[in-house]
Amino acid sequence: MNDVTERIIDRITVYNRIIIHRHVRPDPDALGAQVGLAKAIQTSFPEKEVYCVGEDEASLGYLATMDQIADNLYENALVIICDTANRPRIDDQRFMKASEVIKIDHHPEVDSYGDVSWVNTNASSTSEMIYTLISGTQQGLKMNTEVARLLYAGMVGDTGRFLFPSTTPYTFKVAAELVRYPFDRSALYNQMYEMELPIAQLKGYLLDQLDHSPTGVCTVKLTKEILERYQVTADQTSALVGVFGDIKGIKCWAIFVEEEQLIRVRLRSKGVAINEIAAQFNGGGHPLAAGATVYSWQEADQLKAELEQACQ
Repeated sequence: MNDVTERIIDRITVYNRIIIHRHVRPDPDALGAQVGLAKAIQTSFPEKEVYCVGEDEASLGYLATMDQIADNLYENALVIICDTANRPRIDDQRFMKASEVIKIDHHPEVDSYGDVSWVNTNASSTSEMIYTLISGTQQGLKMNTEVARLLYAGMVGDTGRFLFPSTTPYTFKVAAELVRYPFDRSALYNQMYEMELPIAQLKGYLLDQLDHSPTGVCTVKLTKEILERYQVTADQTSALVGVFGDIKGIKCWAIFVEEEQLIRVRLRSKGVAINEIAAQFNGGGHPLAAGATVYSWQEADQLKAELEQACQ
């Protein structure tokens, strides 16, 4: 343990009420870290009140569902925010009502916030960091099978099944420790990667529309009309973000997903850093995996031009 993790354990020990947040539109790592930490605290300190807040994500219901809590529970509470680089992306802005805030994240620092901040960009995932926090305590947090399942799902999600460059020898060491617990890995993989028929049909559309520039940039626009034609929601398109990753000649890609008031942008790259481009368009993330938001198709074209410039 280091000084910051010791301080986090100390604050968890002191507070009787702990509320855990994560970023909007959660992925497996956000939920795995958030709820995995909550379960570890509940197992270790049964007398404490521990809540997980934010919008429920239907596609990740197999991992967890959120708690609905009143505003007054933030009084004299500790808030821990997982996997969120900047304050605007924190799901449920009531975190500002808490007595103390802790940030635990593995994204590049965008927004320095929190009374205690633990940011480790070398970690494969925030779930990996939560494992480190738990395993480093002698008389603090405890693991169990459900915590292991949640953290493993988060690590699998953020490493692309251990294929991404963020996977380190330590990542494999943590994974080896987690699979000692008797959760059903096959069932978890099926839940994470099985695809509903409409999404599979939309995947066919994406591949059919495939067209990349000489610089290796590929972009696809999913309008509301296309989503309605395939009966797929904007949130469900997250399952298709890696669809172009195995195609030779493509260096980076953007999938533009039209919603009511905005256009969500899912960005991926095989080598060119894209997180700074995402930051220019109301987003952020990792160098090779990021997200952004634009408000017109003209702005979408501007983002594409930035990708072209980066890939030249």
